Amino acid sequence: MLLVNQIKLPLGSNAQSAIEAAQKQIGLRVGQIKAANIAKVSVDARHGTPALVYTVAFEMQDEPAFLAKNKNIKNVSYKQRQTLCFEKPTQKLSYRPIVCGCGPAGLFAALLLAQKGFCPIVLERGQDIPHRMAAIERFNAGGILDVNTNVQFGEGGAGTFSDGKLTTRINDPLCDFITETLLMHGAPKEIAWQQKPHIGTDLLRDVIASIRNEIIALGGTVHFETKLTGLVKKQGRLAGVQTTNGEIPCEALVLAIGHSARDTFAMLKEQGVALQAKPFSVGFRAEHLQTEIDKALYHSAAGHPALPKGEYQLSSHVNGRCVYSFCMCPGGNVVAASSEENTVVTNGMSYHARDGKNANAAVVVSVNENDFNGDAMQAIAFQQKLEQHAFLLGGGNYTAPAQNIQSFLAGTAQLNTDILQPTYPRGVTAADMSVLFGEELTGALQAGLRSFNTKIKGYTAPEAILTGVETRTSSPVRIARDSNYMSADIKGLYPTGEGAGYAGGIISAAVDGVRVAKSMIDTFLPPL
Repeated sequence: MLLVNQIKLPLGSNAQSAIEAAQKQIGLRVGQIKAANIAKVSVDARHGTPALVYTVAFEMQDEPAFLAKNKNIKNVSYKQRQTLCFEKPTQKLSYRPIVCGCGPAGLFAALLLAQKGFCPIVLERGQDIPHRMAAIERFNAGGILDVNTNVQFGEGGAGTFSDGKLTTRINDPLCDFITETLLMHGAPKEIAWQQKPHIGTDLLRDVIASIRNEIIALGGTVHFETKLTGLVKKQGRLAGVQTTNGEIPCEALVLAIGHSARDTFAMLKEQGVALQAKPFSVGFRAEHLQTEIDKALYHSAAGHPALPKGEYQLSSHVNGRCVYSFCMCPGGNVVAASSEENTVVTNGMSYHARDGKNANAAVVVSVNENDFNGDAMQAIAFQQKLEQHAFLLGGGNYTAPAQNIQSFLAGTAQLNTDILQPTYPRGVTAADMSVLFGEELTGALQAGLRSFNTKIKGYTAPEAILTGVETRTSSPVRIARDSNYMSADIKGLYPTGEGAGYAGGIISAAVDGVRVAKSMIDTFLPPL
């Protein structure tokens, strides 16, 4: 298809006017066009009144020939549709492959394996979505934490309760495959063209269940409340897995355990799998009134029905560290994301409508190998110490420490909620969170917040609130694998996704799961 970029039109424009403008821009006649649609819509609010910026996709009889004859046309590119191509496998599997983890990486790996006749066995330590919802509601209401079924663990993984954001920085043809699959399973159609697509936590649940049902319909099996507890090895190769529900023989295991499976990381180390420490980030959730974010970004056009809820992405480099916003949730809520007893962890989410009063985003500072001596288990302990300290600072019972941004900048413990009410469901306690991070990290976060205020007017407004602590930005661990995506230590083990250190977010994790499944399909014949 031909992609015509940078079609800038006023807020009152529509898809048809964008298609006509793109057609005129490159001189296409109606008879040359087989199909036309909108590939992407973004907002340009940099120069006063915001405008809509379209990318229009045209299908023609001979697109490369048209481009060759019209080399001087600006803002036009050719995109060839990518299809998954597989090699002819030579090795036989005696047993069905196992996929451990039901997050994006595990789900998409299992789906592709099921589509190719491998009938995978999927193991998930948590519960299915209906039971998971009930467990989270019990925790939010009464502080009763299920360490295996919570915001981090259960069907869909951590991404199920993080807005269903599909924004990614990777440029991989498989991203289109992921989007198309999500659309086939009921995701809202606008994710195909939004600049920052999101499904919404409420709609994502049904999409995930639909994918699981397809896996089962194709011969796969899904075992909830089944945790991986050990590996069975013979002569350096995988021969089976040990679980809380017994031992299962297998020669190929997709290890898609997510970034919070600390007990599984410890088990893997005991089994001889090398764990490498990797950088991640820590901080808190910043909440603002969504209307104020909209005004700061869109100015007098704020509230226009053609404009999406205002989103931001900010960063500042401070003394060799990066302070940045992450996982911004317009019109959303701060989430209680603990997965271990006596810890406080925050995350953020939005429903599809994004109609909540508050905007929230993680504001975090980077930490690296030097902060935990390059040791993977010390990196995990670094996270745990912050979470345990936040639990105590919040007063126990999973309430969270919180303060106004100006209070954090001043080093005090003030929390005024007259204008903005924090959305963390377990409740908050006024506290000075500088004691959590220490002098260096606190100084970096303070400098970053001041920098953000120069980029978004009112970012450090008196009513803005910080709630802590945010520690699960990415996995603190990477599990080494070779060019075939197989573990460097155990043959037949395929570390995958965010928990293994190879992804960050729903799309990149799903893409990595598909890459791993494809490698397995290229290598093995399905078991009888």
